[in-house]
Formats: sequence, C-alpha cells, structure tokens
Amino acid sequence: MNFDKLRAFMDMLSEKKVPGNAATVYVDGKNVFSYASGFSDLESRTPMTGRELINIYSCSKITTVTAACQLLERGVFLLSDPLYEYIPEYRDMYVDTPGCGLIKAKNHITVGDLFGMTAGFGYKMNTPEFDTAFNMTNGKMDTLTVAKCIAKTPLCFEPGTNWNYSLCHDVLAALVCAVTGMTFRDYVRKNIFEPLGMTESFFHRTPQTEQRMASQYAFVPSGSQKFDEVEAQRSFSTQNGTFQNVGKGIAKFIPGPEYDSGGAGIVTSVSDYAKLAAALAGAGKGINGERILSSRTVKLMHTDRLNEHTRAGFNWAHMRGYGYGLGVRTLTDPALAGTLAPIGEFGWGGAAGATVIADTKNKLAVFYAHHMLNPQEGFYQPRLRNIVYACLDS
Repeated sequence: MNFDKLRAFMDMLSEKKVPGNAATVYVDGKNVFSYASGFSDLESRTPMTGRELINIYSCSKITTVTAACQLLERGVFLLSDPLYEYIPEYRDMYVDTPGCGLIKAKNHITVGDLFGMTAGFGYKMNTPEFDTAFNMTNGKMDTLTVAKCIAKTPLCFEPGTNWNYSLCHDVLAALVCAVTGMTFRDYVRKNIFEPLGMTESFFHRTPQTEQRMASQYAFVPSGSQKFDEVEAQRSFSTQNGTFQNVGKGIAKFIPGPEYDSGGAGIVTSVSDYAKLAAALAGAGKGINGERILSSRTVKLMHTDRLNEHTRAGFNWAHMRGYGYGLGVRTLTDPALAGTLAPIGEFGWGGAAGATVIADTKNKLAVFYAHHMLNPQEGFYQPRLRNIVYACLDS
C-alpha cells in the first residue's frame, strides 16, 4: 500500500478548496495512514494535525444508527414496530397534502422508517413545536421531550412512501432514550465510545473542548450571500468563493443544553472517530478487540432498503449507484457510481466535510474531514474513494 496519491489529493484540497483537512485509514484493524494538510485556523496559520476537535454534523448519524442497531440485535424492538409503541405521541399523525390540507396518515411510522429516512419528516427546527418543547423544558430541550413535540408537526408525505433527508435520526436518538431510560449521550458513551476507546468524542462542547477545536469556516461561492447546512449536503459548488470564519458552534442543530442531536451533535477528532469507522469495517469489532455489533447486524446496516417508491427521493447527484440501508449509503452499482469501491461499501458524510468510508470486504475504514460548511461533497467524496482504493494496490 502506498498512499502518496491520497496525500497529494489532500494537499491539493487544502491549497485550492478547503482551509485544512485530515484523514485516518485503517486496513484490517491497523492504522496504515494518518495525514493532515493545510490549516486548522487560517487567521493564525495554525497547521492542521488531525487531533483537533471538529463538528462532524451528519456524520453523527453513523453513531446514532449504530446505537439503535445494538438495541435491534438485543430484541428491544423490531424494524417493523410502530413508533407509537415506544413514543405514544406518534400514534395519530397527519400529512400536509397540497390542495387538501391535513389528512390523517394511513400508515404508522415504523422504527424502520426512522433508520431509513422514510418517516415523512422534514428538517426544520424553527417550528412552533420546537417552541413548545422549549417552554415545556424551561429551555433545556431534552431529546425525548423534543421528539414528543415533533410528533405534532404535519408530515411531508405518507410514512414509508418516500425518502427525505430529515430529523429521522434525531427522533431515533429519542427512541433510544425512551427504551433505555438513559440520555442519548450517556447511552452512546457507555455502549460505543468507551468500549472502542473513543476518549475525544462528545455530544456537547465545553470551554475546555472548544479550546481544542479547529476554526470552522463557510465556503460562500461568488455571488451568493448565504447557504443552508442541510442543502449544502445535497448539492455542491466548486466555483470561486470566499472562506468565512463562522465560529465553532452548531446552534442551528442544538436548540438547548440537554438536546443530544442524533443527527448532527458530535464533536470529535479525526483520529478518534476513525475508531468507529474501523469497528464497522471490522464487521462490528473494534481495533482493540471490543465488539459493539454482530457481523450480521453490520451486514443488515449496509443492505439497501430502498424500493420503487422510496428510491425516487434518494436522488442526490453524488449518490448515483448507491442505495440506502439503516442510516448509511451503500454501494449497489459500482459502474453507475464510477467508483473503484466494491458493492456494499458504506458510510455517510457531514455538512462541514466529515465522511466515513467503511468496507467489510476489504476491512477498510477511512475517516476524512475538513471543517468547512458547504463541504462540496460532490467534488471530494467520489474522488477520495477512488484514490483510497487505488492506494491499496500501490
């Protein structure tokens, strides 16, 4: 294995497209590559090292579905179970139907819908329901109470009939709380972070952790005034623009101090989160020998669950050739994707440029990150995958 191509690609990105980046690669549980390029802070020209803490946004979803998969394999729930059996507020749901107003949903939201982004939710967090949760909790906004209030928000479509990137995994985190009686952060710490030796992964920033964080930037293309973090993952731009330092927080996704966002809440380092990627690539077994999931559960996680109806919504350009499993993209057609990866390669990315690549066939795990909103996923992700797999044969 020779990773010169990957090193050169990361250098190119940090010179032309991102402030700085870092990556860690594991093969068969061994760390075969770690590298950082560019700057963690442009203003002070502080070099990137890979040990900085960063916001990984939607890469947090990898942890959330791993936590929920643990409960699935312990028999706590089934994918076919109605969500209301565990959170009763979801028994009677209504769909906002164009031209017809609110119509009672025919289908119940299932646990599987939460994993698969087919529940009918949107991604708006500035709704009256969030205001209700704020008032009910005196601003604390604990995960389960927020999810109960979200149940009052009309659905975008009939559950199970489409795919839509949404708050599904935030509600999935609340389901973990409901069935375990634990806060989501405590469940994850006890059942994932501690077993894997992930000592630098957290759900909430503190003054101490913030000192270790890389500066966070936004890439604003020329002619644009702003961007949306969720939309930034659907599309991308490689045109000229400017880097704007936007601070280190993610207030849009963390409405209160007790809200553990299953969809976007984790702060971590590249070297630390790579341990979770390695455990998934190891079919559930971490680099320290600790097993967090059955190999059969990991296989189910990256089995495509889209059907003729839901596949229409999973139409992001850089996901051509991929399906969607239990909260992860999963490669179904390498030719259509134009990728060197094998069928079954899986993972997910985040709004500031973090991405997980996991491959149980080659026992390959990659965690790559920059810290720039509007991450240009369509540019860097497919190139990153091809370069990594080419390096394995070098």
